[in-house]
Parts: sequence; C-alpha cells; structure tokens
Amino acid sequence: MDIQSHMSDSAPRPKTKWGQQRRLEFVEYRLRWDGHINRSDLTNFFGISVPQASLDLSEYDRLAPGNLDYDASTRTYRCAPSFDPIFESSRVERYLDDLLKMTVENEVPYGSFLGTYPPVASVPRPWRHLDLEIVVAVVAAIRSRSALDIAYQSFSSPEPATRRVTPHALAHDGYRWHMRAFCHKNHDFRDFLLSRVLHIEGTEADRDRQPDDRAWSTMVDLVLMPHPALKVAHRKVIELDFGMVDGECRLQCRQAMLFYVLHQLGLTEEDRGRSPESQQITLKNRIEIAGLLPRTQYR
Repeated sequence: MDIQSHMSDSAPRPKTKWGQQRRLEFVEYRLRWDGHINRSDLTNFFGISVPQASLDLSEYDRLAPGNLDYDASTRTYRCAPSFDPIFESSRVERYLDDLLKMTVENEVPYGSFLGTYPPVASVPRPWRHLDLEIVVAVVAAIRSRSALDIAYQSFSSPEPATRRVTPHALAHDGYRWHMRAFCHKNHDFRDFLLSRVLHIEGTEADRDRQPDDRAWSTMVDLVLMPHPALKVAHRKVIELDFGMVDGECRLQCRQAMLFYVLHQLGLTEEDRGRSPESQQITLKNRIEIAGLLPRTQYR
C-alpha cells in the first residue's frame, strides 16, 4: 500500500507493507511531537522485536533522509533541524485531535501515537444518548440499501410517530449524530437525529437513494471575511485567526450541511443583528448561497 505522498510533493510515493507503514508513521509522529524516538518506543507500542525496530528506523531514515539525528550517548534518535515530514498523519490537525480525545478517555485511545503530551482541557458538553442497537441497524440499512420503519420523536410533534426512511449516510454537526435519509412520507431527503429514534419496528429492501439526494452531493463554497464594520486592526486579527489570504478564507461543505456550518459560525439570519465585535466574521457570498439554505432543520 502506498505511503502518503510527501507533504511538500517533492518526492515520489515510496511503497512498503501496511504493517511497517504504520510503524514508520509512528516514528515520524514521535519525532515531530516528542522530538525524539528510540527502539523501545517501537517495541513497547507494537510488540515487535528490537531487530525489527532497528530495521524500521533504518527504513525511515532511507525514506526521509535528514530527518533523524542519532545521539550515541543516549542511544536516541532526535528530530533533526532539517526535519521535513513525509506522512500526513504527523500534521498538527491530527496531533490536536489526539489531544482532544485525551479529554474524553483516560487512556491513550486506540490508534493514537501520543507519547508525552501537555495538559489539555476542552469545554464539556452533554452527550446525547445513542442506542447501540439502533446505530447498528442504521449502519446495516445503509450497507444493504434497506428502508427502516422507525418510531421517531420529532421536535415539532409532542408524540412519536412511525416513519419509513431509507438512510444512505451518517452526518455529524459537531454536537449530534444524524442519519441522512429519504423520508417516504414527505418524499424528500431529511436529517434524522439518531438520539430521537426510539426503536426500529421493521426493515424492508429498498434501493440506493443517495444519487437522488442532490443536497448531499452538491458541494458549496463558503467565503468568510472579517466583519466590515470592525476597525482595521481588529480585521487583521481576524485574518490572522482564520489564516485568511487577501482578507478572506474559503470552506467547502455539502449543501445538506449548510445550516449546521452557519449555525456554528454564528452566521445564520438570526445572528446578523449582533455587534461586529461579537460576530467578528461575515459570509461574503451570502447572496450567492441564500437559495441553497433550507427553511429549518429542527425536526
């Protein structure tokens, strides 16, 4: 299996076995974020022999020459000043995501390469209850292209109702898990919160509905800019925060997820009355995407 392409795209993709690839990613991850690695790190984490660990370090040095400095006094490989990563898994986004997982789990989560790490905290939020059997059934229905008869408690109705839905994807809005599904009652595609599915009453063979879900397949560009009413100095701060180029940055999301993105960024119609200092950013191309926004998502 191919190793991820060099992040600077300056080298061709080398090839190696998947098991060794994971170990090479581990080497680079520890070099970048711990600043060093030795053979025991590999043997303890992967349960491999010392000779195999030596071979892995030699292979990494061959693939990424100049990234390792060997300290003979401590028998440790250190991150060289000329370090240039070759794996996407050592990117800052992956590292910070691993740190966030540590605020939820007391032990290093499976798949994480974290070694030593700084104290980290995140804002707590309530976890919406999810029934394991319901999630399993929804995933199975997506896989088999089946319809489900579900008892669903919508936000707009005081009593639960039975609905037939054909799910084709899962979606996460940053707080809640949804299934994206065709609603046979309303003959359209909607988002159904997994936490509001009370139970599943039955299943029946259907067909693949995803190609018909235009809002799911349509990608929309969002152009963000500092609020124009901010002072110049404050606009520069916002540009720095968001890594803006020429006063703007771009996000891309599915049309079906637009409501959630704008809601989290504080860019819904209801948010537009806030002060510039509170809102800080605006949607530069709001007029262009206005027709793509759904009327409501609270179901």
